[in-house]
This record gives sequence, structure tokens and C-alpha cells, in this order.
Amino acid sequence: MEIPDRAGVMILGSCNLFPGSMLPLFIFEPRYRTMLAESVAGNRMFCIAMQQPDTERETPCRIAGLGLVRASVQNENGTSHLVLLGLTRVRLGKLIRSKPYRQHHIEPISIEDPDSLAAEALAERTLDLVEQRLRVVAHLPAALLQPLVASASPDGTVEVGECLRVLRSIECLGARADLIASLLIRDGEPRQVLLETLDVEERLRLLNRFLSAEITRPRKDPGQ
Repeated sequence: MEIPDRAGVMILGSCNLFPGSMLPLFIFEPRYRTMLAESVAGNRMFCIAMQQPDTERETPCRIAGLGLVRASVQNENGTSHLVLLGLTRVRLGKLIRSKPYRQHHIEPISIEDPDSLAAEALAERTLDLVEQRLRVVAHLPAALLQPLVASASPDGTVEVGECLRVLRSIECLGARADLIASLLIRDGEPRQVLLETLDVEERLRLLNRFLSAEITRPRKDPGQ
């Protein structure tokens, strides 16, 4: 698939798009309706960029996710529901235009998977932490883990062991880390840190730190 040299950019607070992840979106703002219509008529791609924290003006983080519109349903009132598939990390370049929506030059970021015992050890620790995180609430809703497992039990839950089996089958450590981050790290800022960490070994270290924090974090309800 050919990656374009420019793309529309949707800026969202506390939202990130990792390669390989699926992001459901509700499009209601007129500018993004226009962006979606032009995207669907063209290459079906646009970027999701998180709003830079602690800034009043709408300013995107410079590392974003380029996504492909996998499915889009337009409602009678002009809004749309869609599912965006993350394709690759991109670096946002020069702003080409700001209206009716932002369009930037983009540079895809290529990342090599590490081949080291240290990375393998970190990846094993990640799976241990994922198991702890999943078992904190015994079962997580199937809707959250649907990207991992295709089927759920009659009560709408999925089994921890099946989730771990699927994760272990993902041989690319960077891709595995991205999927875990997209599913189990709840806050936008640590997810953005992981998105911007291009060294996979360092990304795994950070992911383990964030997962540990998730495990000890107080929860208000069983689904959190």
C-alpha cells in the first residue's frame, strides 16, 4: 500500500492511533465531515494526532498515526460512524492548509524490530504484566479485547489465557507492544509517549512501567 506524502489531520484530546489497532470514530464536526468525504473519495487515509497537552490553541503532537478507513456509515443528519485501521506512525511536517481542515505533509516512520536477549526478556515481562492486568478484574468485557479474540463466552467475556496466546503469536515485538498499549493503557499521555518512542526496546521498558501503574491503579468499576 502506497503511503501518501500528505494527509488530513484530525486532532483529538487523549486519543492516539497505533499501527495495527482499530479506532472507532464518530464524525460530527463539519470540517471533519468534509475531510472524511474527501478521504473516502480518494485514498481513504487520514491522520489521528493527539492535542499537545497544556496548550490552549489546537496544536497536534508531531508524531501521529496514519489510518485507513475500513468501514464508514453516514447517518441521515450528515454525521458518520467509522472504523479506522492504524497503518503506520508518521511525522507531521509542514502545514499545507488549515481550512476547512488541517492538512500536513507527512513522513512515514520505519522501525526495525530488535534482535536482542534484553528485548526478549522485556517482552516476556510485558506478557506477565498483561496477565496480571487482565486478572485484576478476572474478566474484561469482550468489546475491549475484541481485536485480540474473535469469540466470547455466553456472558460476553473473553478468557485471559486466549488473549495471552494471541499476543504471544505476534512475533514482531514492536507490533505486540503497540497492540497492548492501544488496548490496556487508558490515558492518552502515556500512550502518546509510547507512540513517540521509536526504539522498541525502550518502548517495552516504558510499556512495562505503565502496565505496572495500571495494575496498582484504583478502579471505580469492574470494567476499568
